[in-house]
Amino acid sequence: MVAWRRFLRAHAVVTRSLEGELLAEHGLPLATYDVLVQLVEAPQRRLRMSELAEQVLLSRSGLTRMVDRLERDGLVRREACADDARGQFTVITGAGVERLRAASPTHLRGIAEHAVGRFDEDEARVLAGLLGRMLEDLSPTS
Repeated sequence: MVAWRRFLRAHAVVTRSLEGELLAEHGLPLATYDVLVQLVEAPQRRLRMSELAEQVLLSRSGLTRMVDRLERDGLVRREACADDARGQFTVITGAGVERLRAASPTHLRGIAEHAVGRFDEDEARVLAGLLGRMLEDLSPTS
């Protein structure tokens, strides 16, 4: 239980720090940053809403509200899915890519400072392996 509690506490503390830095320096919530990263790394820089929901830590309704806001801000757009009349893609726009590009140094610096930078290469490799094992068969995206 000690390991579990420390894992939860570390996640909460690091996430709060990363969120605070992104908000302070870029006015960008961590969840928004995550959505933009998922889209920029996706093939053709787009994902179906259902795929995006699987990859981010938001409920489907929460994701829909966020995508609505991001669309109003010009950071994403929706596209109809040609092979499914009810399906939609969320696509990152040029403005979304630029916003992500501007915030990335802050986020990467925070990850190094608050998380993985606290471990040497061997420790980071072991940690990645352990966390990967936790995700096996539990998550569609590891």
